[in-house]
Amino acid sequence: MKGTNEQRAGLLSGIGAYGLWGIVPIFWPLLKPSGAIEILAHRMVWSLAFVGIALLVLRRWAWIGELIRQPRKLGLITVAAAVITVNWGLYIWSVNNGHVVEASLGYFINPLVTIAMGVILLGERLRPAQWVAVGTGVAAVLVLAIGYGRPPWISLTLAFSFATYGLVKKKVGMGGLESLTAETAVLFLPALGYLLWLGAQGDATFVSAGAGHAALLAATGLVTAVPLVLFGAAAIRVPLSTLGLLQYLAPVFQFILGILYFHEAMPAERWAGFALVWMALALLTWDAFRTARRTRTRAQAALLTVAASKVKPSAPVAEQPVPAAGTDPSPYAAREQ
Repeated sequence: MKGTNEQRAGLLSGIGAYGLWGIVPIFWPLLKPSGAIEILAHRMVWSLAFVGIALLVLRRWAWIGELIRQPRKLGLITVAAAVITVNWGLYIWSVNNGHVVEASLGYFINPLVTIAMGVILLGERLRPAQWVAVGTGVAAVLVLAIGYGRPPWISLTLAFSFATYGLVKKKVGMGGLESLTAETAVLFLPALGYLLWLGAQGDATFVSAGAGHAALLAATGLVTAVPLVLFGAAAIRVPLSTLGLLQYLAPVFQFILGILYFHEAMPAERWAGFALVWMALALLTWDAFRTARRTRTRAQAALLTVAASKVKPSAPVAEQPVPAAGTDPSPYAAREQ
């Protein structure tokens, strides 16, 4: 019963995390007249404040000393912070400038970019279905480039920056809350310095736009931290295959918002490009489930083989006398007589 409750809590946490990431495009326009860079700077500053409070409550700060003594890991954290800055900044700019659908495409094609980077950078070998999916994704980008009249650079930049971020995070090997704290700590001083400079120029909106606007800018920390905490709760309670499916909730919600809430145009060629992307993702999902099922079957077969090899052979059975001609060899013959 406890295991079932844990899985249910993990599933709800995962839905909450990806659901919040999916509807966050509604939030960024509320921060106008702040520009994308000012919003990004506030997000960095307030995120550190909120995750710092969370770490104090949870009493999880022993990792800080260990991190300081590892220059290589600090360097990777700095790279991750720089890459996620590009991703966050471009995403905020995209939403506030009428490119929500194109931004959602970036997170749809992110799994395909991650696979391609694994082949190019890590020398991984793809299964045939994965090759077909990647090829379909490339075809989708070409179709969308024709539809937009230019390469979908917003989608590609978001996809490649987030895939790079994931690759670096994998090498760092830190928990979500700890990693976000370290990344925002790296970004804190440049972000704060930019905000102070903006205030000195008289262009900051934190004070000039009123208390309500200031509260919304401060809330960028919550908008960043809450989904991450929910994601961390989900990651330790549900299988990775389930998380892999849940990750599509965010771009699906963003795509729907782009069409129905922001009323962005979707001509036929863009529908065609998105359809190709969705076909590629469906193929990847099918291949992942098939591979996982085969892996489980092989693992179970190997365990059964090992268990059988450890069973001691039974004592030899005594040779039974051959019945005389004309007698009934059935074991039930004695009972019937």
